[in-house]
Amino acid sequence: MFLAVRELWFARARFGLMAAVVALIAVLIVMLAGLSSGLVDDGVSGLKAMPVDAFAFAPKTQTESAFTRSTVDDGQLAAWRGRGDVADAALFGNALVNAKTGDGVPIDLALFGVEPGSFLAPNPAQGSGLGSADGIVVSRTALDKGVRIGDVVTIDRIGTTLRVVGATAEQRTFGHVNVAYVPLRLWQEIHAGLRPGDAARPEIYHEANAVALRARAGGIDLAAGDAAAGTHAMTLSGSFDASPGYTAEMSTMMLIQVFLYAISALVVGAFFMVWTVQRTHELAVLRALGVSTGYLLRDSLSQAAIVLVAATAVGVGVGVAGSRFVGGMPFSLEPGAVGLGAVLLIVMGMLGAVLTTLRVTRVDPLEALGAQR
Repeated sequence: MFLAVRELWFARARFGLMAAVVALIAVLIVMLAGLSSGLVDDGVSGLKAMPVDAFAFAPKTQTESAFTRSTVDDGQLAAWRGRGDVADAALFGNALVNAKTGDGVPIDLALFGVEPGSFLAPNPAQGSGLGSADGIVVSRTALDKGVRIGDVVTIDRIGTTLRVVGATAEQRTFGHVNVAYVPLRLWQEIHAGLRPGDAARPEIYHEANAVALRARAGGIDLAAGDAAAGTHAMTLSGSFDASPGYTAEMSTMMLIQVFLYAISALVVGAFFMVWTVQRTHELAVLRALGVSTGYLLRDSLSQAAIVLVAATAVGVGVGVAGSRFVGGMPFSLEPGAVGLGAVLLIVMGMLGAVLTTLRVTRVDPLEALGAQR
């Protein structure tokens, strides 16, 4: 460590430049972690907030369209309710609609049709819960869009009116659209396209998009349940892929992060490779004086660790502080995601440094005696 610290101070300009590059990469990692978490919250926070372990859809339903193309009925609900490994089950409806408030403010809503009083019904932080035939509970973030408790929201094209009676404590969105919980019967009429006063087909009141399942201790045997009910079940996390754009967004962010970690390893490795080449003669002198190869290798890697840890800490600090000024996009910092990104940056940087500083083990002591001449 003595030699490593001396060289860090002697070549502080070069190491400072390297540290600045690593710090900038760390800032970018914080931003990407925040964007990834923000996209998850904006895409599926409504599903994540539900006390559900799995959803059962119609058979052969493609994952990306599960909540829009699937139709299940009371018979399939009864089959799931009759299973010993299912604590509770309920019909669940999902539909995206365009609407306007009483003041004419346009708003998009993801209608979650749930039975009032069931385990799916939300517990509002403001106002009251589901109860009245036309009452809805909206996401807290809908209040930022101009919706107020007591407002009457009118759905475009069919003219159905909904009265906002409550709001959740946190963001609940689906496909980047604010969630509004509606009584299942009202959702069934909206999903069927009924206008106020239209006669409804009796069968619409026995259908929904999915059966929401809550497991007993030990979990649910989804395969056995599917065989009995004639459905296609997915775990809650598996159903996230049914949110519009979720898979594409997550794949894109993951690809960007993978390239960023690869670039960090390449940049750090290239720097230490050049630095090792420049000090080859000094290393050869140390070898000629009897310093072991292991000591030189540990010394070189200590330099890399000091630079990476210090620069990453500074970069993460700057990124977290700067995140307060991020606006106009889905952004949410989670300590776990930021910490994982910082650790991966250090690990990938050390890997690059290890692969390039192995040159130290091949330094010939005779070079210090002028044998190269």
